[in-house]
Amino acid sequence: MGQLRLSDQELTALASDLESDRVERKERLTGETATKIREAICAFANDLPGHGLPGVVFVGLDDPGRPVRLPITDELLQQLADMRSDGNILPIPTILVEKRLVADVPVAVVTVAPALAPPVSFKGRIHIRVGPRRAIASRQDEILLSERRRANDLPFDLSPKYSTELKDLDVRYFAEEYVPRAVAPDILAANDRTDLDRLMVCRMILSDGSGTPTITGVLVCGRNPRFHLPGDYIQFLRVNGTDLSDPIVDAEAFEGRVERMYLETMAKLRAYRQVAVAIWEDVGEQRTESVPLVALEQILANAIMHRSYEGTNAPIRVTWFNDRIEVLSPGGPFGRVTQRNFGSPGNADYRNPDLAEAMRVLRIVQRFGMGIRLAQRAMSDAGLSEITWEVDDAFVRAVIPVRRRVG
Repeated sequence: MGQLRLSDQELTALASDLESDRVERKERLTGETATKIREAICAFANDLPGHGLPGVVFVGLDDPGRPVRLPITDELLQQLADMRSDGNILPIPTILVEKRLVADVPVAVVTVAPALAPPVSFKGRIHIRVGPRRAIASRQDEILLSERRRANDLPFDLSPKYSTELKDLDVRYFAEEYVPRAVAPDILAANDRTDLDRLMVCRMILSDGSGTPTITGVLVCGRNPRFHLPGDYIQFLRVNGTDLSDPIVDAEAFEGRVERMYLETMAKLRAYRQVAVAIWEDVGEQRTESVPLVALEQILANAIMHRSYEGTNAPIRVTWFNDRIEVLSPGGPFGRVTQRNFGSPGNADYRNPDLAEAMRVLRIVQRFGMGIRLAQRAMSDAGLSEITWEVDDAFVRAVIPVRRRVG
């Protein structure tokens, strides 16, 4: 992130350069301005001109580049920072939000790094810069951006799975189920992209014309993902007791596409979850649940998204004991997340960023970096103890307390 920070001289030069395609200026964050800033972030991340340099959004400058003396508050800076991970710009861009001086006046500066794995979209539309204005990418623009991916720098989930071919992907599922959720309706209606074009733009296959599926392609729309990635399944156990040595009353393995695996596992968890409803004349309806549904959804999605699919054949393990549920995910903390800061607000990183994007498209996750917080809040609202974590270099285990008696 230090390399992303521009010098005072560079910022001053960009602020006053009215012809640059690396600059966007906004006087304040009101009305439709937030949408325009997100579109600009998306366009700068795509870097269609190929500058290889960051783009900058100034908030607090007018169109000619003059400061309007907007108060630069912590709230404003947080609003800008939240644009990175609210799930609208996919894949998640790399940005730096700062309070800086332009002409000795404080302004908010959003610096956007060119994406290593373009194209980047905002609400299903791929925005680009054409000179000093924004535009929607054409089919040819999308292909050009896809061809720019830097294979040596890509995460594992964007690497090719050379043991697979195009026929190993369920292209019908991709076209009929995934694409309508991933692509804005007006872009979809244009109908000038083939299924292969869209598979490439959505990073399900390589952009070299070979049609080779990526790891994400196998996980998201593979016909038999576990055949190619042996650890890609969820092992469920229901133990009648509090220890693995107690009787196992139910065992099932869930596999297949990410969406199917998630939904089938959640259906099993719902089947064991208990909810009691009492009607009181003075307070109305009161619900008591053995465990909040939101907590189960968030922790399971977190396990699928952040687990390691590389170098392990271990599955995700979900074990329901009488007093708790344990969710064990292969792979320890990743990137900026460590054993010490795991679960703390503001600390999030993505071992599988493209899979994370796909899970957002599939509505399995709604917003990045919020899963643990939402789960803990649901536990608190239900009157249950908080979720605890065991974090190791090789795995992460979530322990979710369960109310033993309901009603």
